[in-house]
Amino acid sequence: MKTNVYTSPDKLATARLFADHLVELVKSAEVFHCSVSGGSTPKLLFDLLAKEYGQLIPWERVHFWWGDERCVPPTDSDSNYGMTKSLLFDHIDIPAENIHRVLGENDPEQEAIRYSEEMTTIMPMVDGLPQYDLIMLGMGDDGHTASIFPHQMELLKAEPICAVATHPTSGQKRITLTGPSLQMAKKVAFLVTGENKQDKVASILNEPTETSPYPAAHIQPLEGDLVWYLDEAAAAKIS
Repeated sequence: MKTNVYTSPDKLATARLFADHLVELVKSAEVFHCSVSGGSTPKLLFDLLAKEYGQLIPWERVHFWWGDERCVPPTDSDSNYGMTKSLLFDHIDIPAENIHRVLGENDPEQEAIRYSEEMTTIMPMVDGLPQYDLIMLGMGDDGHTASIFPHQMELLKAEPICAVATHPTSGQKRITLTGPSLQMAKKVAFLVTGENKQDKVASILNEPTETSPYPAAHIQPLEGDLVWYLDEAAAAKIS
C-alpha cells in the first residue's frame, strides 16, 4: 500500500485538488465505480464539480455509490444521497441507472443485504468483495469514517459487504460499508478539513495504526493506494 498526503491552503483548494485528480482518474477508465460520502467538505466538492467540472468529466462512465447512508428517506435533510442530488446530480448529465443509492427508507437490516447484492451484480468482484475504483471518505470529530464509529470497531473486520451501524449519541441507524469492503478499493481518499480535525489527523498519520482507537486509522487498502487530502488547518500537527 502506498500512502500520499496532499495539503492545500484551505477547504476550497482541497476540494479543487481532489476534483482535478478525479478528472484524470475517470478519463483513464472505461467504467468508474466511485463511492462518495456526506459531510461539509463533500458539499463543497459536489458544488464545485457541478459548477466548474460539469463538462470536463464523462459522467456516463461514472457509477456513484455511497460508503454510508443514514436510514432516512431521500427527501430528509440528513440524507447523503439527497445532498449529493441537490448539489451535483441535478446539474450534470448522468444516466439515472449510474446512481446507486441506499434506500434509507427501507428496513435497515434488509437494505444492507439488498445494497450488498446490488454491488455484487454490477461491480467487479475480488475475493468475494466489490472492488471500487475510488472510495471517498471523511472523518468525524471522534475519528469515525463511513459509519464505523469507535464503539463499533468490530465493523472494521465484519464479513458482510454492508452492515447496520448505530450513531453513538442519536441512536440513528445507518447502512455502512464494512472495513474489508473499504479496504478492497483500488484507491481510498480521505478528504478532511478544519482545525477541529488536526489532533485526530496527527494521531492517525504520526502514530502506529495497530493501537489507534480511531476507525479511520484502520482503513488500509490491501493492494490499492491511500490518499489524504487535507487543508493546512487539519494538517497543522503532522510531524
